[in-house]
Amino acid sequence: MRIHQLLSGPSIVLTNEENSFVRKHHSEVRLTSLDEHDQWLAQCLVRKGVYQISKDNITLINNLNEKSAD
Repeated sequence: MRIHQLLSGPSIVLTNEENSFVRKHHSEVRLTSLDEHDQWLAQCLVRKGVYQISKDNITLINNLNEKSAD
């Protein structure tokens, strides 16, 4: 590994479907507004650390510094 890769942190690998979800819901999203498939995608993204669940257990908040994943 190179030093700049270590300093920037590990990269997160996203599928095309997960990437489009992040682009569509780039800041925060309420779980109640998602259909069943999008809720499943949201669970996967929480496990990967892309989103976190807020204290009210209803809102997903994007953890990425970027506004959208490219």
